[in-house]
Amino acid sequence: MQVRHLSLANYRNYAHAELVFAPGMNMLVGRNGQGKTNVAEALMYLATLRSHRISQDAALIKAGEDSAIVRCRLAQGEREALLELQLNRGSANKALINRHSVKTRELTQLISAVLFAPEDLMIVRGEPATRRSFLDDALISRHPVAAGAIADYEKILRQRNTMLRDFKHTGRSANSIDTLLDVWDEQLVEMGSQIIRHRRMLIEDLRDPLIQGYFSLVDQDHQPTIALMESVQETLGVSRETSGVVDVGASVSRETIAEEFRDALRLVRGRELERGQTLVGPHRDDAVLQLKSLPVKGYASHGETWSYVLSLKLALASVLSTDTVEGDPVLILDDVFAELDLGRRERLYAAVSGYEQVIVTTAVEGDVPQGHEWHTIRIEAGEVVAIEPVVTQETPDQSSDTDE
Repeated sequence: MQVRHLSLANYRNYAHAELVFAPGMNMLVGRNGQGKTNVAEALMYLATLRSHRISQDAALIKAGEDSAIVRCRLAQGEREALLELQLNRGSANKALINRHSVKTRELTQLISAVLFAPEDLMIVRGEPATRRSFLDDALISRHPVAAGAIADYEKILRQRNTMLRDFKHTGRSANSIDTLLDVWDEQLVEMGSQIIRHRRMLIEDLRDPLIQGYFSLVDQDHQPTIALMESVQETLGVSRETSGVVDVGASVSRETIAEEFRDALRLVRGRELERGQTLVGPHRDDAVLQLKSLPVKGYASHGETWSYVLSLKLALASVLSTDTVEGDPVLILDDVFAELDLGRRERLYAAVSGYEQVIVTTAVEGDVPQGHEWHTIRIEAGEVVAIEPVVTQETPDQSSDTDE
């Protein structure tokens, strides 16, 4: 899969921009604050319908404008598709595929991309919600129909929480609220069990590529692992010794997951009525990330943390490449190389250079691995000032370089 052309109109700091990309390695160059990350964000929004930086779409629209346009020509083998998204400040967003109106979520069925950005360090350092967002974005990339299940689950969850809060404040009879909650529980279980099952499958498939990706970056076996901590299992006491950590290698049917979810909801209903919120479900789950049998958060060094998160994204790219007949996902590395020492820069380049298309952003050309061919796009103040097809970056005199 390759992005051939990207058009932006009134998107962030771009009044209008036309960007042409090439197969293989692409580099967006510009000083900080010029708009390089906005390009990466726009591509990822098409792929996931989410921004990795903000939660509200309004900030994506240029100040003073009512809407923004992101238009992408995508190549999949011999086929091409034109994807268009209109972000509207005061109304629902609109989408087109090959000039035909579609639901916005249908865009995710055609474009697959994996982004690594400095913000992704929060997958390790941040709260469980950040790790859940990573898992859900990965699910949408892997199974685009999951976007519907996730959106439906979040809607049902909001409505169920509203009912619980109303009960807490109005003191309605327990019998009346129990009948209503039974109905909402079934809907919550239907959508939530899909999410839980697909998360388990994703975690299982990420395990080996995570190990391989980490070794390719650091050339050491630090035993990187990823596991799921599920609130349903913790509530049922199934995994009491491991606080809800699930052995996702075991094959579990959706029906079994759904029944366990129902049982957990029954067990916590009294506490939910007291607190006015839903206490179990995929919205309360977490991912357990470890190196050398210790949590990455709090124990890993800065360099190890970067390597772990990069490896996690490489693992996801590997899984998506295996899953799809459309080819590799587009890899986007936003301001990554500047944080790596010389050895890890070269190893990361070697790990990604085999993909169909890689898009790298950098403020300093010398930060990217040298002696390789790059299709270069220069960005300045929200404008494309130059496009230089396939230029080999000169290798500098290494005698003055130090490996941090």
